[in-house]
Amino acid sequence: MGVPYFNIVAETTENTVVTEYEPVKKRSDAYQSEAALEAEFIKMLGEQGYTYLPIHTEEDLIRNLRERLEELNRYKFSDREWNDFFKTYIANPNESVAEKTRTIQEDIVKNLTRDSGETKNITLIDKKNIHNNRLQVINQYVVGKADGAKYDNRYDVTILVNGLPLVHIELKRRGVAIREAFNQINRYQRDSFWAGSGLYEYIQIFVISNGTNTKYYSNSTRRNAEKENEKKGSSKTKTSNSFEFTCFWADANNRVIPDLIDFTKTFFAKHTILNILTKYCIFTSENMLMVMRPYQITATERILNRIEIANNYKKYGSVQGGGYIWHTTGSGKTLTSFKTARLASKLPYIDKVLFVVDRKDLDYQTMKEYDRFEKGAANSNTSTAVLKKQLENSESRIIITTIQKLATFIKKNPGHEVYGKHVVIIFDECHRSHFGDMHRAVVKNFKKYHLFGFTGTPIFAANSGRAKNPEFFTTAQTFGDQLHTYTIVDAINDKNVLPFRVDYIKTMDAEEEITDEMVWDINREKVMMAPERISLVTKYILEHFDQKTYRTGKSYIFNSLTNIHKVASAKRGVEENKQKRLIRGFNSIFAVASVPMAKLYYNEFKKQMEADPTKKLRIATIFSYGANEAESDGIIDEENSEDTSALDQPSRDFLEEAIKDYNEMFRTNYDTSGDKFQNYYKDVSLRMKNKELDLLIVVNMFLTGFDATTLNTLWVDKNLKMHGLIQAFSRTNRILNSIKTFGNIVCFRNLQKRVDSAISLFGDKNAGGIVLVRSFKDYYNGYVSAEGRQVTGYKEMMEELKSKFPLSEPKIEGEQNKKDFIALFGAVLRMRNLLSSFDEFRNKELISERDFQDYLGRYQDLYDETRPNPREGTDITDDVVFEIELIRQIEINIDYILLLVKKYHDTHCEDKEVLITINKAINASPELRSKKQLIETFIAGINDVDDVYGGWTEFVVKRREEDLKAIIEEERLKPKDTRKFMENAFRDGEIKTTGTNIDQLMPPMPRFGCGGARAKKKKGIIDKFKAFFERYFGIGGSSEFTEPVTYGKENTQYSSMAAADDPSLYNGKEQK
Repeated sequence: MGVPYFNIVAETTENTVVTEYEPVKKRSDAYQSEAALEAEFIKMLGEQGYTYLPIHTEEDLIRNLRERLEELNRYKFSDREWNDFFKTYIANPNESVAEKTRTIQEDIVKNLTRDSGETKNITLIDKKNIHNNRLQVINQYVVGKADGAKYDNRYDVTILVNGLPLVHIELKRRGVAIREAFNQINRYQRDSFWAGSGLYEYIQIFVISNGTNTKYYSNSTRRNAEKENEKKGSSKTKTSNSFEFTCFWADANNRVIPDLIDFTKTFFAKHTILNILTKYCIFTSENMLMVMRPYQITATERILNRIEIANNYKKYGSVQGGGYIWHTTGSGKTLTSFKTARLASKLPYIDKVLFVVDRKDLDYQTMKEYDRFEKGAANSNTSTAVLKKQLENSESRIIITTIQKLATFIKKNPGHEVYGKHVVIIFDECHRSHFGDMHRAVVKNFKKYHLFGFTGTPIFAANSGRAKNPEFFTTAQTFGDQLHTYTIVDAINDKNVLPFRVDYIKTMDAEEEITDEMVWDINREKVMMAPERISLVTKYILEHFDQKTYRTGKSYIFNSLTNIHKVASAKRGVEENKQKRLIRGFNSIFAVASVPMAKLYYNEFKKQMEADPTKKLRIATIFSYGANEAESDGIIDEENSEDTSALDQPSRDFLEEAIKDYNEMFRTNYDTSGDKFQNYYKDVSLRMKNKELDLLIVVNMFLTGFDATTLNTLWVDKNLKMHGLIQAFSRTNRILNSIKTFGNIVCFRNLQKRVDSAISLFGDKNAGGIVLVRSFKDYYNGYVSAEGRQVTGYKEMMEELKSKFPLSEPKIEGEQNKKDFIALFGAVLRMRNLLSSFDEFRNKELISERDFQDYLGRYQDLYDETRPNPREGTDITDDVVFEIELIRQIEINIDYILLLVKKYHDTHCEDKEVLITINKAINASPELRSKKQLIETFIAGINDVDDVYGGWTEFVVKRREEDLKAIIEEERLKPKDTRKFMENAFRDGEIKTTGTNIDQLMPPMPRFGCGGARAKKKKGIIDKFKAFFERYFGIGGSSEFTEPVTYGKENTQYSSMAAADDPSLYNGKEQK
């Protein structure tokens, strides 16, 4: 294309992300203590223009805050004005972290009532001119029991912006796991951030470092990690809640900047940190703070930079005024495009920003995402008529629409006035094959446009195939310069998406390797559809489904949609109702070559599942026309999610039958006609995301643009290649939780060469080792990494575990031994989790189930020992990291325990071995430890029980009612309100302690004065509630608390939560 006439990557001092960073070479090899690291860090901040303050108490912190706000607003508060302002707007006891975050992100101007009765605006942060804000640094700030904290805490380093603590840095000496700094911050949050005036609840961004590695994350990540720790009644999830969602900083070439010295020079450059705080955070409508990642910020700034320069040079209305962003699938393109659209719409000379998606469901999906980022920021449209109104309305600044609607508008409205307006048009997934015509129409009609494209898989000359319009061969020819790149290799290295594990399953003796050059004819496809082969593949999937999707035993709490049918069938947006549920494992998509093949597989699954009900899965299929295998460019043909008229009659009849099965399964009423098929498409999409379907058979649908974090496996009997292959594989690699460590791909065709060439095209020539996980042998026996490091295998770990920590020794003595055991057993847990989806791991575990539970019990004992009040000097958690997320996945649930109790009951309570097994199982499960006394009491009276399951439910309901009644009476709480509060807690899966919820249950007491008696009483109530919740959550009984209720086994709360996973519970009755 030749060199662009202006350099869009020109370095300016105000770029938030530095273009290219050369790390500081000089490194000291000498041991560096935590204090020395802290001193070096503060010295560097001083050199970068921060002012150091020797502030260590709240009194001094508040005095400095007052002075800084006076300086910023050029106004001197009287003492009365300041006290009122401080209590009302800054340290309001009824405001939680969420309200304080909203203040910083959205509500920075407050109204001061002056002594004279007039009002004056007081600004907390100047977002227009960021250099008006004063940056200061403090360290070793102390919050103690005297301030109301649970323990005395001393914080490392805090950055103040105009006196408010907005960034906090926790340091560990070099050699200590960085995760420990993360855990330390969680402890501070639990013990003291809220204490005193609660100013530390204003922190927006946390930074953790051990000198060698440095990461940052938002207060929501920390807040949710803390919630996770409180919720011992649930398994760990990773939905942007935990350590996995901490980020590295990088330069614009995606080169990570991990060392604290380099991180400080870049991330803590004054303009960078202020830009991040004022521009590149998003406070969502769900009260979550998201901090953008460096590649997202770079892309946003490059687009804005391009618009500005093109505007100055009058280069709009041409390819030179636009460009494209290549950010791999799953790296958060929607967030980047939202921020870009938002900032572009604020440019004074831009009239409209159009965000164009390529089909209706994405229109709906994007609108939902945009609404989550900011309610009402964008406008979507149900018809071309609505689009026309929005284009004519100057208030509608950001418009989301589809290619089809925009094309219809252009066709019907020649010479419309909008064509003369200054517009930015952003195309999502701009690699689509039908893009050429639309592009020509836009270019021909709009006069002052900037055209930008986002894609995860650009079209290069190598994968352009036979494009219909030769002038739009490649993405660059269509959009112009590539403004920024973030490939799948970058994303996997940064742990923003997961790598893939690909299995090739041989299904025929003479299996041929499928290459890119191979011409695929109809006869070859017929061989693939032989009944024996279809039967064999179906059998393989049914036999390996549980193993690949972790469907047995691995459970976690998931925020599920409860009104899917309503949402899917609504013409206008319907409020989504969500509820936390316990679900097990993940789900999958099966991509097949054609509609006839989809029919064969669907029927074969039904047949084999009827023959063996233990293999029953919830299966559905969807397609809208007979896509062929003409696949010259690897681009997956778009099937129309709105219309099935292109189907031949037999295919349509078959689809009707399949939808009938679906209606029966979910009590819906869809069919293949117009609107009803569109709603079926939406319903399927939502149930996949909700993990209510186990396996979805598709031809092309759902292989591009569909995101479901619960999806971890793609079964493939289809000739994917290049761009289509990466798109399809990428459905499986979204991060969800600690058991989902990679996307599982199971190929029933030999696509190895195609996989390799696609990965090298969209990654780089060495990408295979990063994008694909290693072989079973490597993980089992150990291997040498790309950096030349010896990685220990599972076999060696188990040998070391048994020799160093034999179960014959009663307990692990000595602090160093405890640390060594925690580190080693954590590594074993991670490796077992990885290996468990490999077929070869079966019978090679090298340890019996009972011994493994014993080790789990010891690991859990050590974890419990380090909580909640570690004595000074014995807190070993500063140097170790517990894999508590993983041990919670090794789910020993109440159903398993009741099964053992029944076994014990059936031996007339004589088989004491079973009691030992029960005891070991409870000790190995963090879920059940808090319920141990309850279970033991039940077992003690088991002789008098006929039906163990029914007896358990009655016992739980009775005990729960007695305990709740006791709390209400002891604490003199309002009975009705308390029961309602508990009902909500059991529905949401957590006790909410922020806001005024608990205050409303308490008996009348003066809020202030009384020497903190009210606060003390409130804390006592919270502790009792938490203990009650831990004891009774997830083990049976109704989730209603308004009056004592007794239920039979099939209606226990546990079962109702598990209903989302047990197909037999679906229609409210057991299916035999």
